[in-house]
Amino acid sequence: MNRLDSFGIYFDETSSTFLLQTEKASYVMSVVNGYLGHVYFGKKLGYYPGKSVLRGSEYTYVSGKPGDKCTFMDGYPFEYSISGTGDFRTPALKIKNSDGFTGGELKYKSHKIYDGKKGVQGLPATFGSEKDTKSLEILLTDDVLGLEVTLKYSIFEGIDAVVRSVHIENKSDKEDGTFYIEKVMSSSFSLTCSNHEVITLHGSWARERIPDRRKIGHGRTSISSTRGISSHQEHPFMAVVSPDAGEDSGDVYGVSFIYSGNFLGEIERTQHDELRINMGIADDNFSWELKNGQSFDAPEAVLTYSGEGLGRMTHSFHRLFTDHLIRSPYLHKKRPVLINNWEATYFDFNEERLLQIARVAKEAGIEMLVMDDGWFGHRDSDNSSLGDWTVYRKKLPDGVDGLCRKINEIGLEMGIWFEPEMISPDSELYRAHPDYAIAIPGRPASECRNQFVLDLTRKEVRDCVYEQVAEILRSSNIRYVKWDMNRPLTDVGSLTTRGGEFHHRYMLAVYELQERLITEFPDLLLENCTSGGGRFDPGMLYYSPQFWCSDDTDAIERLYIQEGTALIYPPSTIGAHVSICPNHIVGRTTSLSTRGYVALAGTFGYEMDITKFSEEERAEIKKQVEMYHSLNPLVREGTYYRISSCSGLTKGNEKNKSFAWMNVSSDKKEALLTHVQERGGANERSVVLKLKGLSEDAVYKLSDGRSFTGDELMKIGFVTDKIYGDGASKLYHFIAE
Repeated sequence: MNRLDSFGIYFDETSSTFLLQTEKASYVMSVVNGYLGHVYFGKKLGYYPGKSVLRGSEYTYVSGKPGDKCTFMDGYPFEYSISGTGDFRTPALKIKNSDGFTGGELKYKSHKIYDGKKGVQGLPATFGSEKDTKSLEILLTDDVLGLEVTLKYSIFEGIDAVVRSVHIENKSDKEDGTFYIEKVMSSSFSLTCSNHEVITLHGSWARERIPDRRKIGHGRTSISSTRGISSHQEHPFMAVVSPDAGEDSGDVYGVSFIYSGNFLGEIERTQHDELRINMGIADDNFSWELKNGQSFDAPEAVLTYSGEGLGRMTHSFHRLFTDHLIRSPYLHKKRPVLINNWEATYFDFNEERLLQIARVAKEAGIEMLVMDDGWFGHRDSDNSSLGDWTVYRKKLPDGVDGLCRKINEIGLEMGIWFEPEMISPDSELYRAHPDYAIAIPGRPASECRNQFVLDLTRKEVRDCVYEQVAEILRSSNIRYVKWDMNRPLTDVGSLTTRGGEFHHRYMLAVYELQERLITEFPDLLLENCTSGGGRFDPGMLYYSPQFWCSDDTDAIERLYIQEGTALIYPPSTIGAHVSICPNHIVGRTTSLSTRGYVALAGTFGYEMDITKFSEEERAEIKKQVEMYHSLNPLVREGTYYRISSCSGLTKGNEKNKSFAWMNVSSDKKEALLTHVQERGGANERSVVLKLKGLSEDAVYKLSDGRSFTGDELMKIGFVTDKIYGDGASKLYHFIAE
């Protein structure tokens, strides 16, 4: 028997078994009596395994004898299940025919294995070359429906991840073979349950992506969004973990979804203590018509396995998203240090006010001014003008192009805020085209934040919005765009789009608009935003290399938010700024140095009126900017490690009083340790932190002259300096001698 240690995708004809091999994981499927079953996902195997776990010998139905098909269908670990013919577990696919009946049966027909990877039409998708990527397509069919389902798998060299998607085609030869997709998951697989737990990310506005860890009981556990966005409240990610899973040990199965709209993640613990794990588009209010010859592509899902705890799962996601999802030319570049005027002025600004901020910002070393909401139409508050992307001359008498020239003359670049998906009732566009807003015919639409959502599923609406935005960018030297979206979708109706198809077609339209934008303006730094982090997901990272993490800029709150975000997303994607104190969201006062250290863990920038700062504070900001230029390459390109946390993500840290994280260079010659004490206490000693990712044999030196071996730092630990007070912090930069 030949060992199959190397990276690749293999098929054994004798046993009809597929084996996907990544660096440290294996993914196995096999065919029994025509049914594709899930055999294994976990620690790397050296050989093709048997398929006894499929229990084919237990079912008379699969051994060619008359028997109980229903029992088989309800127990077999289908790789991709379909409803209506005896599998009563939560299905991956549900099809309704033109008579309104549901029921299907998918049988293996063929497969192909190839180097490289294909994209997904109209959707964000991972990419890879023929040198570092392998792909598998498995064709399943239902001849009664005329249904073809192609399961697509891709793996990437050096990354323990399997990317999956599904292509559905109507091949019916009936005169009217139309059917309706009522549910379509992008991935589905099974695990044998051993008291597993699940980690999800929950939240709300200004409190996004907070880890929640809990046991998986019998029945169905689910996370979802039906808001038209991936949402602040839930996140398209879940990790199934062994009870002992921590940062560096235990089994972790991570599932993420490369999509920005309604989603559903499901875990069902069955009567036989098996887990069925699904991820895909939410089936609530989803019904996709598929006529003869038509096809549908589901978004991609990412599956990761780590036998070395949450840390390795994080590294798999970070590497996959960095190397195979984000396309921006800014990916491996320092982002400009910007200052956004929103928390400095809100709507109350004019050209001179912005120029004042720009002049002082330039002296402090800041590189870009971003003009936020309020520059267009007649917008002095949030109750008007969305959809009218024309200059508000009362504020900007020389237009955006005139302001941009003046900012450039000061020595800064300029960025601008848009909210292209929205329309205000008080706008010229709405008065001319009230039908452009999403609404159920005959029912008054619900306002949220004094605005409606544009029906982007209509081409004429997309073209109208895009041309307005593009005209501003064509006429000005704008280097950065903040694309915002400040409300969920409600009262979903359209003059041209079927109700059950609207949410997905809306997301396809948003993707099309952003693709047009970065195609016409390839050097633009695009940052997505949705009332903060309400649509911070892998789908948006395909178009923009960074996302505004949260509207809560308080440094202490950001410790939780940014840690939850970095569980999946690289630091280079996390929009993080230093803001004013007392903080405008929570009212807390934190030192300027701590605010700087926390912002340094992301893209780094400022949200404040710097003109009101003292000379001492401006001097400190100048030092922070210098710190960013010195350390950002390490933060952006280094490997991220969680060292200490107060979040409860890992068992045993609930009583911690400080957060600590590291960024380590790929050659292990440089490391940055950030330590932030959330709250101080009486009669407490300094903290001992066991560092990670270093070279055992190297000697690391700090700027104060102290030196340590990597072996000592990782096994015995590093004794931090004693710090005092809530929010106190310290940065340690280790350099190998």
